Amino acid sequence: MEDLIIIGAGPAGLTAGLYAARARLNAILLERLTPGGQILTTDLVENYPGFPEGISGFELVDRMKRQAEKFGLVIQSREVEKIELSTENKTLVTEKGELEAKAVILACGATPRKLGIEGEAHLTGRGVSYCATCDGPFYREQEVAVIGGGDVAVEEAIFLTRFASKVHLVHRRDQLRAVKLLQDRAMNEEKINFVWDTVPTRITGEAGVEGIDLKNVKTGESSHLPVQGAFIFIGYDPNNDLVKGQVGLDASGFVITNNDMETNCPGVFAAGDIRSKILRQVSTAVGEGATALFAAEKYLESIR
Repeated sequence: MEDLIIIGAGPAGLTAGLYAARARLNAILLERLTPGGQILTTDLVENYPGFPEGISGFELVDRMKRQAEKFGLVIQSREVEKIELSTENKTLVTEKGELEAKAVILACGATPRKLGIEGEAHLTGRGVSYCATCDGPFYREQEVAVIGGGDVAVEEAIFLTRFASKVHLVHRRDQLRAVKLLQDRAMNEEKINFVWDTVPTRITGEAGVEGIDLKNVKTGESSHLPVQGAFIFIGYDPNNDLVKGQVGLDASGFVITNNDMETNCPGVFAAGDIRSKILRQVSTAVGEGATALFAAEKYLESIR
């Protein structure tokens, strides 16, 4: 029986784990993939305090992991297949057996949202990508499209100019949603072409992406954009399959908590991208991870 199990080793989970280890709690952190979460796909993190020159997502999360392990945090590579949260002791079923804990912190993160159009699924991994840092180097001197208009889309479009001959930024509105600093950078980048008021309707190609069919949302006019890569950044969907029907979710499926990261299920807390909130950043995830652990510690004290 563990005091605490943390699910997910992104910045929120690693921070909770660091605080748990320093508090000498009997706690383990479970991660089905490589520790890091979405931050691993970020080439350069410029807005995390303490790094004026920026830092790669990989290096930042590696530092977090090493710091947590320095204090004795146990990180196990396990995929949680099922979880029972309604009982006082929480049961987690993994491919390596069952675990029990008195409290759980959900730091399961989120997954890039799909467009849901023809050709997307067929060409994923063959020209359709959700990670410019991962796949950008494959498109040297080729034309690519970026779908989206928020911070991530604009950041990744700028990153792709290192490799691509042209980056077409396709956005359904007539202005970007990204912060002004990123907008200015993108507007001043000669390799970026803005395609306003437009949505993709189909991604074409057989063995690889050959182009994208587009539709202007104001005029209804259809067009075709010949590109060799399509990078999609239209938001994220929460990784909530484990907890549907067990904790409160908002209309988009993100876990609802109070300011102390408590869900409506006693002993269950949530932090990071899975949580319902207005801002998903490394800095907010770290703060929520620390808060969730502190609240979990108080909960454990109350049931002893």
